[in-house]
Amino acid sequence: MKKTSFTTLILAGSLVSAGPALAQTPQNAAPMPAEMQQMMKTYTPEMRQKAMALSPELKATIQQLHAGHPRRAKETTLRQIMHEILSEYQSIASALATDNAEQAAEAARRLASHRIPKGGLLPYFSLDKVNNNDLGVLPAMNTAVEGSALKLAEAADAGDMPRAAAYMSDIMTGCVACHQKFRGTPGISANLMSPASK
Repeated sequence: MKKTSFTTLILAGSLVSAGPALAQTPQNAAPMPAEMQQMMKTYTPEMRQKAMALSPELKATIQQLHAGHPRRAKETTLRQIMHEILSEYQSIASALATDNAEQAAEAARRLASHRIPKGGLLPYFSLDKVNNNDLGVLPAMNTAVEGSALKLAEAADAGDMPRAAAYMSDIMTGCVACHQKFRGTPGISANLMSPASK
């Protein structure tokens, strides 16, 4: 459970610990990792300000979740990473349906160790969601998605396909909860006029 699907989110959040005053780290605080400092530099001033306002505890959590994902995307966006995660989920389902334990375990581990998108996760959230309350749900969502994927892999490795299959709904529950919290309603845009307002 060292990975985080929403560690990506965490990753970007960990950048939070640094900001305009990246070089002015308090004496008692651990220095921010160089990667996070670099990511923070790519944020808009508004995003940087929101990230810097996060609590030290949440910043540490984000940093911890981020550390669980060693692979970094150079240009891939969060939406593209989510498509990769969906592909792995579908591969797991196919493997479970065909009693292919090796495929199920490998796909589940790939899902749990997805890449962190370009710039981390924070830049892909609306500014109103970059706060302690909203981002505070990330560890639970990460446990539901990536933690369940790793449990599924262990069950598949042990040849217990019914137990492995039982984790599929836990993974999807975590995905849906995160989407409802952060993605908004697919197809709905505040930038489109409704038919009545044309």
